[in-house]
Amino acid sequence: MSMTHLCRETMVTVVNGQLPGPVIEATEGDSVAVHVVNQSPHNLTIHWHGVKQQRNCWADGVPMVTQCPILPGHNFTYRFDVAGQEGTLWWHAHVFSLRGTVHGAFIIRPRRRADDDSYYPFPKPHAEVPIVIGEWWETDLEQMDRDFAHGHLDDQPSAATINGKLGDLFRACEGAGVEDGYVLDVEPGKTYLLRVVNAALFSEYYLRIAGHVFTVVAGDANYVRPYRTDVLAVSPGETVDALVVASARPASSYYMVAKPILTPPPDPQIPAFATRATVRYTTAYSSGAPRSSRRRRPRSSSDDDAPVAPEMPDDYDMMTSFYFRGNLTSLRRQPVPSAQADERMFVALALGSVCRRRGQRWCERGDSDETITVATMNNVSFELPPAAATTPMLDAYYRNRSGNGVDDDDDDVAVVVRLPDVPPRAFNFTDRALQPTGPEEEELEPTSRATAVRRFRHGAVVDLVFQSTALWQGDSNPMHLHGHDMFVLAQGLGNYDAARDVARYNLVDPPVRNTVLVPSLGWAAVRFVADNPGMWFMHCHYDFHLSMGMAAVFIVEDGTTADTSLPPPPAVVSSCSHGNVLMPGEILPQS
Repeated sequence: MSMTHLCRETMVTVVNGQLPGPVIEATEGDSVAVHVVNQSPHNLTIHWHGVKQQRNCWADGVPMVTQCPILPGHNFTYRFDVAGQEGTLWWHAHVFSLRGTVHGAFIIRPRRRADDDSYYPFPKPHAEVPIVIGEWWETDLEQMDRDFAHGHLDDQPSAATINGKLGDLFRACEGAGVEDGYVLDVEPGKTYLLRVVNAALFSEYYLRIAGHVFTVVAGDANYVRPYRTDVLAVSPGETVDALVVASARPASSYYMVAKPILTPPPDPQIPAFATRATVRYTTAYSSGAPRSSRRRRPRSSSDDDAPVAPEMPDDYDMMTSFYFRGNLTSLRRQPVPSAQADERMFVALALGSVCRRRGQRWCERGDSDETITVATMNNVSFELPPAAATTPMLDAYYRNRSGNGVDDDDDDVAVVVRLPDVPPRAFNFTDRALQPTGPEEEELEPTSRATAVRRFRHGAVVDLVFQSTALWQGDSNPMHLHGHDMFVLAQGLGNYDAARDVARYNLVDPPVRNTVLVPSLGWAAVRFVADNPGMWFMHCHYDFHLSMGMAAVFIVEDGTTADTSLPPPPAVVSSCSHGNVLMPGEILPQS
């Protein structure tokens, strides 16, 4: 559909005419069916971010890894259960960069017991409000994805949004004033549960409301011990649930500001935009009559009064985010699986380059036209195998469980590699001298493209340390694992040192996340149990890093019983060459 912002008309791919898309609400234990009708010109899949999809990776929505995309003019129905999860998740497109506009919140409420009205582990809020932080793009997102894959990193968002609104920091057309902003009306003394989603492609954001304090109660649909703070830090892919009491002076209104966190020079300085919404106090009754006989007349703080603005962290302040995450612990003490892990991996996250001419081993490095900049995990940049052009990797794996998701008759099977347990070469990962192009950087720059796959025995306990590096970049890295949650055991700055840092692991009440922010020039140690059979994507949730190859496929082998094994595919699957065509006027099946 066509949308106009910043005095420019832009064609935008959206769901049901909305940006963000519709909120999907379910109750723990429900079975969910979502009918997706693709009326866009793009191939599409939808990923249910954070839904564990137990024994159901067929519905995980990763193009050519778990399914063929839904072709233009076709439809597909996703079916899955939401058992054992409560809180805020979200859904988004997983094809190209379209999740920049194809996304929405996914809320799973606790199943209420007959004898318990307060089914949350905190006082029941007066209202629940999704807050979706996003970006406004005036570019072809499909083309942008192709540009990223070829090492061209010139595309940037034009604005930031809260619930699809740009806000009054941005000018509309000449003479038309400012852009509309999202307004949250609150009643004095009431408590509101904000369900915050970062759906942005590029940036981690701080969120602050002038004159108010948050109580964080959950992250990624996992409850945390209540934590009071005046600022939230939310990276792409993450969700945060926070209570806010409308306890400020009711005659005023207050700005809610979302501000991106920037990486300092010598990283490239790209445009990044803050945005703001308004928290507006209302009163439910007019004065001058007894309460019982008063006529209802909503009254808000004066439009003539400028809202109070919060003081935001500095542009390059990454430590506020670091400490925010370090203060989160799980609400319930739950035993961290196994005192000793069965598998250990150390994964360095970096940028590198491959020769532009495929198959060429030697080419000029640095700022050279002979190379393509790529993103890597342990010096491997992910690409799909040639066979995935017609057959999803999961289909090939299901037919041959001893394989890696590539058909045996694939002539180019050598492109599939085992994701290494450690980088091929140890170096000072956080040496800032590696950020700009130079002799030291060029020595470490060469890498390769391949289909990186790592297999795990069913039930294996896996310790995984993510190490951000300074190699050509200083970004943090929000790493998302499909189909599993991760215990965040520790985080740190600088180079990870097992002899020193294992002693810091929180094995008592670590927070549990599906997306873990690895701090800039730092590390994060996580543990997960490979107990969900099938094929699962692991990747950075910065869109440019994903398009450039910072990803891998994790395969969890079948267990010893039917209940611990991957079942057959559903009766209806999407097709890479044709599909479930919805004829004009046809009605989708009702759930």
